[in-house]
Amino acid sequence: MSESEQTAPVVRGGRDRVPGRPVRELLAPRETALGGSTVVRRLLPNLGRRMVGAWCFVDHYGPDDIADEPGMQVPPHPHTGLQTVSWLHEGEVLHRDSLGSLQTVRPRELGLMTAGRAISHSEESPREHARLLHGAQLWVALPDAHRHTDPAFEHHADLPAVTTAGLHGTVILGSLDGARSPGTVHTPLVGVDLTLREGAAARLPLEPDFEYAVLTMSGLTEVDGVRMEPGSMLYLGSGRRELPLRALADGSLLLLGGEPFEEKLVMWWNFVGRTGEEITRAREDWMSGTRFGTVRGYEGAPVPAPQLPVTPLKARGRLG
Repeated sequence: MSESEQTAPVVRGGRDRVPGRPVRELLAPRETALGGSTVVRRLLPNLGRRMVGAWCFVDHYGPDDIADEPGMQVPPHPHTGLQTVSWLHEGEVLHRDSLGSLQTVRPRELGLMTAGRAISHSEESPREHARLLHGAQLWVALPDAHRHTDPAFEHHADLPAVTTAGLHGTVILGSLDGARSPGTVHTPLVGVDLTLREGAAARLPLEPDFEYAVLTMSGLTEVDGVRMEPGSMLYLGSGRRELPLRALADGSLLLLGGEPFEEKLVMWWNFVGRTGEEITRAREDWMSGTRFGTVRGYEGAPVPAPQLPVTPLKARGRLG
């Protein structure tokens, strides 16, 4: 999705705000209109909490009744320096990109786009689509060693699972309890979709060096004793070896985690870079029609880039 309304510079990165211990920090979402009739709940970036591992952006949307509406309509827009993860619980999203990819992503299938040095893409509900649309859009910041890599798109319909009494987990990225996703990652991280039946109680094994957060997609659950309702995210800090979960009703969660991201970043609009000059150059390339290629087949014009802020874009991290 395009974060077209974000025009102010946003600083990411550093360990200075990563507690070296478990915490329970409930993050409130911010509602934002995006892509026609789609309204999203933005959980990351959040006031005081900008990243979880390399995860730098989390939108939760739906479930929306789009039976008589076009649904998601996000025109072609650019990306650099990140990966996008499209994750659905209901509905379908048609992905097109400047590599020529054309792929319908369905519930609990992984659509993973690596922007690398530059890519553009669009996302839309197919003309004939399901009644409901419900999912999450997530971004992963690429480390310096990989942020200029060739762009790529992956689609994985079959993902590994972990199960226990009353719980089913689909490993989106990274690994959990020996189950590893085929999706390409460039930093130590994990993303898992968890489905719990009412009354289920489980303890998930975690990596103590990772920081974690949990997003409630649906239902009513308790995460480490904290009652969670749909659209809320609980930041959990680090230093955990397991996470207790309990379902008060049938529910689903997204577990996101990873090693705290140390590099200094600047994130503006749809670009993740290291300097303000780099972001300015990416914007100029998009507006001039160079570097990002062309998305073919989408019925509509590309999204123009917003104006850069007057305040210089600066990268900061744990030391600055």
